Amino acid sequence: MDRRRFLTASGVALTAFVNAWDVVEAEPLRRAAAGGSRLTPDLLDGLQRTTDSLRTMDASDGSGTLTTLGNRHLQFLRHLLEETSYDEATGRRLAAITADTATQTGWFVFDSGDRDRPLSYLYAALRAAKASQDVRLGAGALSYIAIHGYSTGAPHDAVTAAQRARDKIKSLGTPALEAMLLTRQARGHAKMGERQAALAALGRAAELCAQGRSEHDPHWLYWINEGEIHGQAGSVYLDVGDPRSAVASFTKAREALNPTDHRTRGLFLSRAATAHVNQGDLEAGCSTAHEVLDLAERLQSARFDHHVTSMIQHLHSVAHSPYAQEVLERRAAMTATRS
Repeated sequence: MDRRRFLTASGVALTAFVNAWDVVEAEPLRRAAAGGSRLTPDLLDGLQRTTDSLRTMDASDGSGTLTTLGNRHLQFLRHLLEETSYDEATGRRLAAITADTATQTGWFVFDSGDRDRPLSYLYAALRAAKASQDVRLGAGALSYIAIHGYSTGAPHDAVTAAQRARDKIKSLGTPALEAMLLTRQARGHAKMGERQAALAALGRAAELCAQGRSEHDPHWLYWINEGEIHGQAGSVYLDVGDPRSAVASFTKAREALNPTDHRTRGLFLSRAATAHVNQGDLEAGCSTAHEVLDLAERLQSARFDHHVTSMIQHLHSVAHSPYAQEVLERRAAMTATRS
């Protein structure tokens, strides 16, 4: 088994990698290239804006073709690392942009439906984050490793990654960042059936979110807000078999989410529809399902499509209801049109 497949497949390897991430010395980052171009602050500003633009495009419309764009951006960043001249401070900033871009591209790969390759990007992001000496970027990569874990049947990895990230940032004064990591940890606990641990993590996340962002919270974490906390709480309640509490949390999330984060809204609505049905409220569940299908017509996200499929499969159990029949017929028509 090659190294990439081993790291992807082995929870032991993941834990070892995560634990070793911030122990080794940071790589020296200065380069004097004979006749090479020298990096400028303006170029670095533009490179960061490109990564930020890809991030907001993904939140609005889904990953779509962003994997290709992210890979090309990474290739250019690698070229700059290897071929241009820069001093220590400039090199570390270039490494930071590389870490951010690798994290985002790993997420694009995952959102596009590939469950095997994302960890390769995220491990690379950890290494670049170490070289940048910005531990917050490492925590960001670990947060996506956590999502990968609880989404692929390895919830223990999710808890490990989130806890390790929290350990590294605990003295930085970054309440928004820690709140986000706690939601990832809570999802891992819920997938393992650890209700109390999940709810404790969510409670602390809500407290930190209520404090507001600090000047030390990273700019790329613009999307964490009360709606995100409520939505993750609803997801936890759904995982632990409490649909009534899930519906209440998803209702609060709907009111507080960023209106431009269409995929996040779609993910939470698909889970809310399932929670309504589990609670026995077929009319509310199917009304919510129609909202999900509205978003499915515009979003390009394999991960979101998987959630839609799961929601539809759940509705098959109540296909006798005219509300459910209407949703199922609409989904079938959409699928036929796509084909």
